Amino acid sequence: MVDIIKTNAAFKAGADNKGTLSFEIPAQQISNGIDEAFNKQKDKINIPGFRKGHVSKDMFLARFGEEALYEDALNAILPDVYDQAVNEADLTVVGQPQILPDDLKKGGPWKIHAEVTLAPAVELGDYKNLEVEKDSDQVTDEELTAELTRLQKGEAELVPAKDGEAAATGDTVVIDFDGSVDGKQFDGGKAQNFSLSLGSGQFIPGFEDQLVGHKVDEDVDVKVKFPSDYQAKDLAGKDAVFAVTIHELKKLETPALDNEFAKDVDDSVSSLEELKAKTKEKLAKDKAEKSKDAFEDAAVQKAVDAAKVSGEKLPDELLNDDVSRQMQTFFNNLAGQGVQPEMYFKITGSSQAQLKEQMTEGAPNRVKTNLVLEAIARAEKINPSDADINDEIKHLAAEYNIKEAEVEKSVSVGLLSHDLKIQKAVDLIVSGAKAVEKK
Repeated sequence: MVDIIKTNAAFKAGADNKGTLSFEIPAQQISNGIDEAFNKQKDKINIPGFRKGHVSKDMFLARFGEEALYEDALNAILPDVYDQAVNEADLTVVGQPQILPDDLKKGGPWKIHAEVTLAPAVELGDYKNLEVEKDSDQVTDEELTAELTRLQKGEAELVPAKDGEAAATGDTVVIDFDGSVDGKQFDGGKAQNFSLSLGSGQFIPGFEDQLVGHKVDEDVDVKVKFPSDYQAKDLAGKDAVFAVTIHELKKLETPALDNEFAKDVDDSVSSLEELKAKTKEKLAKDKAEKSKDAFEDAAVQKAVDAAKVSGEKLPDELLNDDVSRQMQTFFNNLAGQGVQPEMYFKITGSSQAQLKEQMTEGAPNRVKTNLVLEAIARAEKINPSDADINDEIKHLAAEYNIKEAEVEKSVSVGLLSHDLKIQKAVDLIVSGAKAVEKK
């Protein structure tokens, strides 16, 4: 570690939170850096008459000059000196600086300037006495009925339609189909005994709708137009005709809402009334949790909206870093479910570029939110204690069923402390917010 001494740092502000940090590297540090650079190079130096690696520093300097070591010397000492200059100028820098030497004169001092981006300054608004709308956590009769209907549908079974019944949306048909464009068949346009749920959107627009109202053993000519962005480019935007034969028609038979149904759905109840009570209790718990989360999000957002952040726009460094972290978190969650990114994109019909675009849309608000919460933590002098950090390590170990030592190895204490600080700032906002009835 290089001894840190005064760097005579000076900062000149520019536009959009950017500026130039000028500083000096004193002679003593330069000397230390040159020694470090020579020791790094000496084993590679080959001078006639000397064994490789046995050249003295004086001999090296006499033959090659001190300047031959400047680049390695600068690389060795610059990180510590730059950090010292940033602290000396009392700056909060984001991203990597662009460092340009101005004058590396023999004997020093070396003069350096760095183009840097500062974290935007935050002017806090009200965050302690907010009025925030809160959703009701009361379960309505309509919500209970809707949930019971959902449970009914979950127990429904497909049964053969009665003779003469026509197909309706929600029914399942078993069909043969043979498609053609301009009278010619195409790859993938033919199948037999294909099971299709009408209204599922499994086929191209218009196909399923044209089977509604038809019956078993009927032949139907389905006329459709392939979407302009259809995956098979040779079919995109073209008119097609599918010769369809309906072989089977099945309808969903929903069980009656009675005691027997209740026992089939939940073997811990013996009557429909018990099922209703239990279902209502679960709905109330879910609504309360969602209402709490929504209230917290709304309170934080209100505090964020009340704050002002310097600069015409947020630094690209912060936005890009946020998007990268969001993408990495998303892929880590996929990996935790045993899903590879390629599989996810294939299943969803999306791409990594589309995912990145989606993440990018929310980046400005996420970045501003973090800046505001950090500013609140500073204003309130919020600093997690060692006990707080140890408690969180224990919590994570219990949650993931691993040893505390493993958590300490895999999680940065600094990052953990930052997350706890942000959460305490959130808790402060929420605890001071007053819930008002939603209009």
